[in-house]
Amino acid sequence: MNDTPDRSLTWGQGLVLGAAALPMVAFGGMGAWGTYSNITSVFHRSATALGVVAAGEGATLVLALTLVGLTMLGQSAPAAVRVGLWTLPAVASLTGAAVAKTVTEAVVFAVTPMAMCVSAEGMGLLARRIVVFRTGVDAEAQRRNATVMQRLAYHRARAVNHPDEKARQASELKSWKLAERVGTGDAQLGAHLVDVQRERMTAGADAALAGMFALPVTAVTDPAHGVTAAAEPLAVEGPAVTGVTPPVTEEDTQVTAESETVPPGPVTPDTAPVTPPVTLEEVAAVASVPTPVTGEPLTDAQLVVVLRHLRYSDDPPLSYRQAVAAFREGGFVGGEERVRKAWGSLMSHEESEA
Repeated sequence: MNDTPDRSLTWGQGLVLGAAALPMVAFGGMGAWGTYSNITSVFHRSATALGVVAAGEGATLVLALTLVGLTMLGQSAPAAVRVGLWTLPAVASLTGAAVAKTVTEAVVFAVTPMAMCVSAEGMGLLARRIVVFRTGVDAEAQRRNATVMQRLAYHRARAVNHPDEKARQASELKSWKLAERVGTGDAQLGAHLVDVQRERMTAGADAALAGMFALPVTAVTDPAHGVTAAAEPLAVEGPAVTGVTPPVTEEDTQVTAESETVPPGPVTPDTAPVTPPVTLEEVAAVASVPTPVTGEPLTDAQLVVVLRHLRYSDDPPLSYRQAVAAFREGGFVGGEERVRKAWGSLMSHEESEA
């Protein structure tokens, strides 16, 4: 589907293109007149000369107009038209060389009909470029790519399923040769690839600038839950309690006859209140950075957040080697140099706070 809107030629563009097309028509006509003069000088009959011109330059002109018309309609030209644009002038050249009396005349008679061939090809190319400019559709490139893809699909299927081993090998080699021609001359494909790379470069530049200009984050305390999370650095009062309090059994609450002094009622176990551990999402939220995701490239600020979370996930805090091991086991992505730099930043903030 073509998303390029139709564009109109400006007055200046139309004038330049028209000025470029006039010499093509003029020189093509001069080539036909030259062929007529050459044949007349040999046979001394106008009818014979006109017949040669009609068979050579005249037929070439018909094919050229057909090519231009199909191109202006946004359609590709058949193979017979494209082959005829070169075959007919070549036949006229051979005819002129054959009837010439000397070698010099043979060269002149052979070169003269090629003016019409070049004029026809130039007019067809100019019309094609105008259509591509206005509509964004190159019918000729699409035709070539469709032919290549059709042949590639056939040879891939033949290379996999053909019963003859030699035929499979031949199709395998042919497939690789055809793969070199996929997308050749397709301006839209090139433009789309450039757009994709431009988006990737933009995303990378945005991530780099976000890491460079990230603001330092101070500690924030949630009074509702008693949780303190900080980015520079994270204050952890003690080890995170992750275990489960054992249930109270009947032996702990049983009152025997000998223990008449024990007041009735259940016995509450003497356990410390459980403080929920600080999650990576909370640390990232305090640092005002997106939550780091495993398997995806992280910014410098996200690396600091992940290392801070891992360092204070245990008591005593993890060392550099332990934190890096936990970093790799967690599936986070980051180069060794960037991780070491982020760790140095984390340690420098801890020392400044101390």
